[in-house]
Amino acid sequence: MTVLDIAEVARRAGVPASTLRFYEEKGLVTPVGRRGLRRQYDPAVLERLALIALTRAAGFSLDEIALMFAPDGRPRIDRETLTAKADELDRRITELGVLRDSLRHAAACPAPSHMECPTFRRLLKAAASGGVPVRAKRPPGTL
Repeated sequence: MTVLDIAEVARRAGVPASTLRFYEEKGLVTPVGRRGLRRQYDPAVLERLALIALTRAAGFSLDEIALMFAPDGRPRIDRETLTAKADELDRRITELGVLRDSLRHAAACPAPSHMECPTFRRLLKAAASGGVPVRAKRPPGTL
């Protein structure tokens, strides 16, 4: 059986060995054995790490990711969970678009200072309340 040393897995997956050890503590990866003090992994761990990286990038927590694997280690990803995360990302993308547009408007605003720009003031107010501002109502074709 071909096995990969922890250093090789870390190099190929682009994560530090400490991340692999942490993932092992969380039950996300399991070494197949040891060679001296060094953990050894089945090459299939690379696909599992790719799935972990993808789901982390999508915003899933490690606990949520752990639930995406059956006891035998095979992925079992609930499609409703994926749809809900995609919907959450859509909302976040919309919020980030509004934030981007507000910042661009404030950067180009003809007001003497940012603090005198109504759009920037709304942005500050929203940030103070922990939210993202709603799209500023501006005449069509203006920033």
